[in-house]
Amino acid sequence: MSIDEAGEGFSTEEIAAGDALFARGWQFLKSVPALEFLPDSEKLEIAFAGRSNVGKSSLINALVNQHGLARTSNTPGRTQELNFFETPGVPLFLVDMPGYGFARAPKASVDRWTALVKTYLRGRPSLVRTFLLIDARHGLKDPDLQVMKLMDVAAVSYRVVLTKIDKVKPTELARVMQVTLAALARHPAAYPALISTSSETGDGIADLRAEIARLITFRGSA
Repeated sequence: MSIDEAGEGFSTEEIAAGDALFARGWQFLKSVPALEFLPDSEKLEIAFAGRSNVGKSSLINALVNQHGLARTSNTPGRTQELNFFETPGVPLFLVDMPGYGFARAPKASVDRWTALVKTYLRGRPSLVRTFLLIDARHGLKDPDLQVMKLMDVAAVSYRVVLTKIDKVKPTELARVMQVTLAALARHPAAYPALISTSSETGDGIADLRAEIARLITFRGSA
């Protein structure tokens, strides 16, 4: 059994279900520059949000074990639209969202895609969970707290995923986890636990897969 930071367990069966879900042939569906281009909401949606260059695309690639599915870049602001991914036979879209906060792009473009992210998070009925990615090297920043407040008000369920844990020492990681968990306790829409991951080493990826598989099973039977 795998244990996350809340002591919550994923059974061997759940880990296997998560691995099977993401061993399927995931593919890019479309990029959405504005809400009127969103796909029909016949599928559940799980979104990945976070500051620019936090590692969203790398994490999605690690989840599906496909290096080039989501486009990655060392330049903050590379993802500028909502990117939807799907796999045949599964009622689920994965959504790679534009990063908010600092980006090497014109201010008008940053403002446009930040507004797109916030509007999508506020009003998408098929959105069942947002994974808010936080760089373990930096912890929560003001832009993260603003997005968390927005999701609290909109009653959008979200869970924090620490990224790049291979880049920090264990003592620093423990400190960041403690500070982050304390902050989550003050946000009603936040899941009171973390998943710590590294796209480079694969740490935490099986737990994240199991969490998503669990969500789909629960929502699909509701």
